[in-house]
Amino acid sequence: MILVGALLQVVVFALGGLLLQGYLARMRSRAEGRRGAPITQPLRETLKWWGKESLRSAESSAWTMVAPVILLTLALLGAALVPLVELPGSSALSLDLVGGTLVWMSGSLILVLLALDPGTAFGGMGASRAVTLAALAEPALLVAVVGLSVGAGSSSSSAILLGEIHHTAQVVSPAHLLLGVALLVVLLTETGRMPVDNPATHLELTMIHEALVLELAGQDYALVSLAESLRFGWILGLVATLLVPFGVASGGGVVALILSAGVLVVKMTVLATLVGIIEISSAKLRLFRVPELLAGGVVSAVLGTIATVVAR
Repeated sequence: MILVGALLQVVVFALGGLLLQGYLARMRSRAEGRRGAPITQPLRETLKWWGKESLRSAESSAWTMVAPVILLTLALLGAALVPLVELPGSSALSLDLVGGTLVWMSGSLILVLLALDPGTAFGGMGASRAVTLAALAEPALLVAVVGLSVGAGSSSSSAILLGEIHHTAQVVSPAHLLLGVALLVVLLTETGRMPVDNPATHLELTMIHEALVLELAGQDYALVSLAESLRFGWILGLVATLLVPFGVASGGGVVALILSAGVLVVKMTVLATLVGIIEISSAKLRLFRVPELLAGGVVSAVLGTIATVVAR
């Protein structure tokens, strides 16, 4: 059943990531009085790019060819090996939250190196901005994971979720809420959403995430797009499950796993709706103001961790 749960997670995060990106774009279009594209548009674009030839800069090395495959592999590992659909008692196939966080950071590094490889100005600019933001966002993620691990006495996602399920009051405690705020800030930053970045922008000077993939085309772009959708779905599912740990299967066969996957989809959709509301109601911050937001996320993670240690 562990393999079935891992496969379900990959499907949920891959399709969910693509469809929820379309859902967020549709929400924004409706808020602006436009009809907007269907929520399946990111999926259709990924399939379209897969059918086109990969065009690479004459200045790029073999890294541009292998990096999308490595990025997709890391995304698949993170999506499959951090159990969120099923809670196995013990499994050699599962990563703890620290391992999953390191896999996430490795994917971010691969994407930055991929942007630098062609040697273009916009790729370098996007990579510089992404690294600047990651220097504050990823410590907030690590500290939040440490805070959750301290509360459960283990960095295993299964132990953390079981601890939250058995101690319902912990889910609404001030420490947990502070850690939730930190994770939400990380989510907005790492997925390139407003007010940190505008995923719909076509103005190169304001790009962060889009500048990283500006030089990609064809199957290279399709692989990176699928990997980024997996990463988007994974972090949505992770944050949603950590904030609301209920509905995760702990056994019972395939039916229980399918129901658990359905609950995970609902939680991801609710969290994506919250992200969409934040996007609609806020304007993009100036680049030099974004570190202030991220510093707030770090402070929230540190305070949440201290409160967790004191409560124990």
